[in-house]
Amino acid sequence: MTNTPSDLKYAASHEWLSADGTVGITDFAQEQLGDVVYVELPEVGRVIEAGETIAVVESVKTASDIYAPASGTVVAVNEDLSGTPELVNSAPYEGGWLFKLDVTGEGDLMDADAYTSANN
Repeated sequence: MTNTPSDLKYAASHEWLSADGTVGITDFAQEQLGDVVYVELPEVGRVIEAGETIAVVESVKTASDIYAPASGTVVAVNEDLSGTPELVNSAPYEGGWLFKLDVTGEGDLMDADAYTSANN
């Protein structure tokens, strides 16, 4: 069973968004990807719209686009992922976060119960 924290919001494309604008991929998504070997992060200062492709996560199986769960400006990226991309697998909601946004508007997001129901 995957971990789906109740304090986050979730996109149908398997990204999560915290109240402080932190974004990552879900436990379900990292399980589907397999071992993550590389993460391409956005540039700080980039302005994005919800649903826009913002990053890429590469695993031993495939490369997957990451979509912005909200509109806003990228204010930080997780530099730790350049040397240890496997944090996306081992700690998708903690050390494996991807980037932080100054959120100006949310996309079509679900609570944890709706996300879990949609992926079971």
